[in-house]
Amino acid sequence: MNSKNLIQIKQFCLYHEIENTFITELNNYGLVEIIIQDEDEYLEPEQLPVIEKMIRLHYDLKINLEGIDAIAHLLNKIEVLQQNLNTAKNKLRLFEQNETE
Repeated sequence: MNSKNLIQIKQFCLYHEIENTFITELNNYGLVEIIIQDEDEYLEPEQLPVIEKMIRLHYDLKINLEGIDAIAHLLNKIEVLQQNLNTAKNKLRLFEQNETE
């Protein structure tokens, strides 16, 4: 993995004015993945939007980590349900097209 694409956690936390321990706690809950290279900790860029949402939930809305974990779980469940609904709609659309032919 190329470290040029990774975001150093120290720099990320300085930019967002948060403690490094917040990211460590998110990792402990399984909400983010920390990558260790050359004795330093990094985040993948794809995780940033999710982490920034969690920062807002915690620091702006004062939601604790247990609440963030529950919210993340529910949002993931909603996403899976939406994908299942889209799949069912597509199958129904194909079925309806075959019926009219």
